[in-house]
Amino acid sequence: MWMLAALAGCALVVIAWARWGGWAQVGHDAPVTWSRALHFQDHSSGAVLVIDAGTAQEIARFEGEQGFVRGSLRALIRERKRRDLGPEQPFILQGHADGRLSLRDPTTQTRIPLDSFGPNQLALFQPLRGSAVLTSSRSSGDTP
Repeated sequence: MWMLAALAGCALVVIAWARWGGWAQVGHDAPVTWSRALHFQDHSSGAVLVIDAGTAQEIARFEGEQGFVRGSLRALIRERKRRDLGPEQPFILQGHADGRLSLRDPTTQTRIPLDSFGPNQLALFQPLRGSAVLTSSRSSGDTP
């Protein structure tokens, strides 16, 4: 019993130390500050093309394996297929007020927080911001 009390006490001390040390809990509901509608297409070369939904212009091309990009897209596409939805609707890349990035599917309301996979994976999506649409005080679940 003493061991359990000591373990609980240690956990409380660590939490208090983290809070007083400036660590802040990052919420998943930070407001969206900008968004960009994007289509992702497989190219015959094996690359993944990123198309701006507003202009229909290619803005990026992911060459090679690109496991994280493909895995993120596969998760969103799998959910669309499960619901018998097509690829017509673009995915939305969103920047949040706390600096996070997420990729959201407005048709299924599925969201992938890209920053939770580390800085290297987050850096893959950063250049896609381009001419994103700035938003004002909308929550992360709103449609741009």
